[in-house]
Amino acid sequence: MRVGQAASLMVLMAIGIVVTACDVVASENQPAPAGGPPAGGPPPPPPHTMRAEMVEGDRLSSGMSGEALYSNRCGACHFDFGMGTNLVTKQQLAFGNPPAMGLLTNREDLTADYVKAVVRMGKGAMPRQTRVDITDAELEKVAAYLGKGK
Repeated sequence: MRVGQAASLMVLMAIGIVVTACDVVASENQPAPAGGPPAGGPPPPPPHTMRAEMVEGDRLSSGMSGEALYSNRCGACHFDFGMGTNLVTKQQLAFGNPPAMGLLTNREDLTADYVKAVVRMGKGAMPRQTRVDITDAELEKVAAYLGKGK
């Protein structure tokens, strides 16, 4: 192949890439359907990763359940694919436990006192949580939920 033919082939390939890219960009810029995400946008998160909304009112005597408080206060790190879940899963695998034990809600070995101590003092990469982050009343409910009555 001569230099002139190679240069012509390169120009044709470049034109083909540009035309293809323009077509892809044009196809992704469709108007959003009413009430839904933009066409080609990400799907909504699965329900088990969505955090509960906090209720209005006094946090010192919260009417929320331990499960809902755990979802709101701890879910960002300790739901599926959260930083806390990833680190705890790695630790559990090192102990010979199955990966499912990385989710705190699956653990049977947690006590309420242990949960409260880790929350208030922190552990490893987890920073300590102040009484502003989670009140004592909220922590009691979360610890009871994760400690499963222990």
